[in-house]
Amino acid sequence: MDEFPKFVSVDDHVIEPAHVWQDWLPARFEDQAPRIERIPCSRMGYEGGLFTFETAEAGGTDCDWWRFEGDLWPCSRVESAVGYDRSEVMIAPTTFEQMRPGCYDAKARLEDMDDSHTEVQVMFPSTFPRFCGQRFSLAQDKELGLACLQAYNDWLVEEWCGDSGGRLVPLAIVPLWDPDLAAAEVARNAARGVRGIAFSEIPAYLGLPSIHTGHWNPLFAACAEAGVSVHMHIGSSSTLPRTSDDAPPLVASTLTYGNAMASMVDYLLSGVLVDFPALQLVYSEGQIGWIPYMLERLDKVWESNRAWGGVEDSVPEPPSNYFHRQIYGCFFDDEHGLTEESLKAIGADRLLYETDYPHADSTWPQCREVAEAQMNHLDMDTITKITRGNAIELLGLDL
Repeated sequence: MDEFPKFVSVDDHVIEPAHVWQDWLPARFEDQAPRIERIPCSRMGYEGGLFTFETAEAGGTDCDWWRFEGDLWPCSRVESAVGYDRSEVMIAPTTFEQMRPGCYDAKARLEDMDDSHTEVQVMFPSTFPRFCGQRFSLAQDKELGLACLQAYNDWLVEEWCGDSGGRLVPLAIVPLWDPDLAAAEVARNAARGVRGIAFSEIPAYLGLPSIHTGHWNPLFAACAEAGVSVHMHIGSSSTLPRTSDDAPPLVASTLTYGNAMASMVDYLLSGVLVDFPALQLVYSEGQIGWIPYMLERLDKVWESNRAWGGVEDSVPEPPSNYFHRQIYGCFFDDEHGLTEESLKAIGADRLLYETDYPHADSTWPQCREVAEAQMNHLDMDTITKITRGNAIELLGLDL
């Protein structure tokens, strides 16, 4: 095989270092800024479809916690798993000293990228802000929430990504409680070159209006006008698919693609992509093997049932047409999605590659080996398109 192309990974995460809001919030919010505290943890796990945790008054395991508006959220090994053997990756308390420095230090991140054949990473938030910044949208004090959200974006763009020579690419977060404010934040960041935002895959799961209401049209219009893509990470609706409260966590882990699938169907039958034909959607960490069947199913129900199905006027063409024009699927380890038949149905120009550093699913540092094993049956033009070319075009990267 010719020299394998270096990755432009569209789904990676930064573990926000302790100084972010101390340094980047306006001075008037100094006493309210999110901050790290070292507090023992007595218990951390996954129960009833939720991550659970408790502090310990005595004993317990050292843990770094984010404190914000009186509440605490812990750092966990499962979100900073790189460098650990698979047998050691678990839902367990951790401190910054126990993390690989590349989790929170940009210089160390670039070194880890060099070790994994990765040229560029696109940055989502991690567990404290949550995957589309919903932590700040849930803030009791909305002025403080907006200030924290904008401080995160300023730090991400100017500090974390700013000194990387274009190798670390920011995704801005937006205020979810006000679509006009969200549109303004898109414009503010687009003016300094940010070409993507993190958004919730299913806003209704967060208690917000659905995409069918027209509520989000100011945001979609701002993104379409500025050429800003909408990136929706699994879990960005603060829930994962599960079968029952007592199912083992691996059930939810296996089904993580479910919300991405539901969201994609939602958009393709909503009329949003008809109304905003320049809007581009990206489904991060949803994998791709399910997409061919879902496109087939969508077109069949549209053909058979659109007269009574509520979409006759709003979706005038087969839904798969809008997918091929406006939606990207993302993956890091999906052999079925790369078969000849699957690729024909999806289209190689609708695929993006990820490494998911530093989470438990990450293929780091074997990113190249995993990708080569999956793609060794493809021609180099197709491999290059999937591993970097599509992302370069979508995000307007100067590579």
